[in-house]
Amino acid sequence: MKKLMIALVAVMVLTAAFVHAQEDGKDRAKFKEYEPGYYQNFILKDVHAVQQKQKEVKKHKYFQMDQEGLDLPNKVVDYKDHTYWHNPPISQGNTGTCWCFSTTSFYESEVHRLFDKDVRISEMFTVYWEYVEKAKGYVETRGKSLFDEGSESNAVTRIYKKYGAVPRSVYDGLIGGRKFFDHSGMMKEMRTYLESVKAANAWNEDEIIATIKSILNYYMGEPPTEFDYEGQHYTPKSFLKDYLQLNMDDYVEVLSYLQQPFWQQVEYEVPDNWWHSKDYYNVPLDVYMEVINDAIEKGYTMSIGGDVSEAGFSRETNTALIPDFDIPSVYINDNARQFRFSNKTTTDDHGMHMVGYLKDKEGKMWYLIKDSSSGSRNIGEDSPEFGYYFFSEEYVKLKMMGVTIHKDALKKYMKKFK
Repeated sequence: MKKLMIALVAVMVLTAAFVHAQEDGKDRAKFKEYEPGYYQNFILKDVHAVQQKQKEVKKHKYFQMDQEGLDLPNKVVDYKDHTYWHNPPISQGNTGTCWCFSTTSFYESEVHRLFDKDVRISEMFTVYWEYVEKAKGYVETRGKSLFDEGSESNAVTRIYKKYGAVPRSVYDGLIGGRKFFDHSGMMKEMRTYLESVKAANAWNEDEIIATIKSILNYYMGEPPTEFDYEGQHYTPKSFLKDYLQLNMDDYVEVLSYLQQPFWQQVEYEVPDNWWHSKDYYNVPLDVYMEVINDAIEKGYTMSIGGDVSEAGFSRETNTALIPDFDIPSVYINDNARQFRFSNKTTTDDHGMHMVGYLKDKEGKMWYLIKDSSSGSRNIGEDSPEFGYYFFSEEYVKLKMMGVTIHKDALKKYMKKFK
């Protein structure tokens, strides 16, 4: 009996300590040792099985918010009442093409929302032609333009307008029986070639583009110029016009940062906006959040991009929070957002697809985020949460820099723009 009483007292003490830790309102943190995840255990194994031996991952510790014990809405089922149609998550593999995966997924959802069609659109058809456009930009600027894997959401819009689109079943960009995309060797070869062109000052555009295409064709396969789909014959442009039926002028970029004037279309000044697009509608942060919340509640999805490298971004829970040791939520405003962008603690890391939402008991918004990166896949392929993140409203407000969305979601604000 005495031992039982001692055990009960111990449990009560531990419970009280835990409750106190939660009730004191202070977020906790910990140092966690790096452990190989989905990227190392699946994607790189597929890559290295073909081209090289896998390098041993150096272990290190990183500082992370301790989300253990928190009541988090990090189950897909939590969002079932307000989840909009989207294709299941698909991996971008060992590539830097999140901009295309997220926005392609968004346009698939738009085709369903507008025309009730379920379609898989090829990401790699768009990526192929974006590499060609980057090579042209490299020639035009005599080697000053960025030639890399990254880009922005409106690159998809630009490529659709110029080259069209194709179904994924017609062109997937995978050759040789590969399961995962890998552009590392291809990028190295293209960069080496373009650097040799620059060193020799040999700016023959036709010859350069032909060489870049031959490299792309070797690694990705040559994209089709015509094809059959569901019993009809199409070109990429006619597939966009007649099957997808998307008007690419109906889609806009919404941004919120202080370094450019509000209520104007401005340039998003990041390296991946390599063609210096000035099409971004820049709005104050409160309007930015109102646009997002109003749109997602009315059934719109959106491609969203920003920073995913914060202490509050957990790959254990797949949940993104802003801990109070970073900044209390009451202080998140235009200045706090700009401060982090200016000092480069907010960077243009990653593009994703917002596909749903819920409101918690306190009325705070949470967002269901479809993802193509390996970080959202550490949870295991059998989990319903495989390929999804769960973003708090504060995280989007502080760290997500911009969205691609249907222009109707911005309609009530358009008169304010100069």
